[in-house]
Amino acid sequence: MIEIILTEDGSHTIKNHTLNETYHSVHGALNESLHVFIKNGLEFILARSPAEIAVLEVGFGTGLNAWLTAKHMAGTRVNLHYLALEFHPLSESVWSQLNYAATTDDRTLFNELHRISWNEPVPVTPEFLIHKIAKSVYDLELTQSCIDLIYYDAFAPQKQPDMWTRDILAKVACWLKPGGVMVTYCAKGQVKRDLKAAGLTVETLPGPPGKREMIRAIKEPGR
Repeated sequence: MIEIILTEDGSHTIKNHTLNETYHSVHGALNESLHVFIKNGLEFILARSPAEIAVLEVGFGTGLNAWLTAKHMAGTRVNLHYLALEFHPLSESVWSQLNYAATTDDRTLFNELHRISWNEPVPVTPEFLIHKIAKSVYDLELTQSCIDLIYYDAFAPQKQPDMWTRDILAKVACWLKPGGVMVTYCAKGQVKRDLKAAGLTVETLPGPPGKREMIRAIKEPGR
């Protein structure tokens, strides 16, 4: 069973009652995504002035991170290929009620990201192409060193521990290019140790509202 709830910044998230877990922080869904994934992930990569970026999101969920990314890329003249995993896509009766979009254009973009076909790449804007894949990270196979930025947005380790094992984190780390970046809201010590064991340099950064810390991990050249 799932329920739409209002978070402290006025934006919606979804509560999965089976797991007793929310898709985003109850202290502010929109603020969390902007802080963790856009500010400390996408903007960090864009500061390098790339011509193109490959992003992998583990957990498409509400579509909030994809929508914020597409909006942020507008006018940048940087081509972004967005690969989004989601094994349990939300129904339109759920995602259509989410309140992230404040304008007609924003709502049109948000709706399009949800309605486009799964399992094929679809251009959405001049800068943003999305490929939604109805698979879990366990089943996904990618070539090594093909991703610039990973949004790791799975449910918390205590709720979905199989998404945070050393083997899974090592698998995901292999997909990063040298210099590639992984960001996540999670800051557990074991996750940091496992990312370091996978060859990433781990930074502990200030977290979003309501959370003290987050992780940004970088695959250094030569690793």
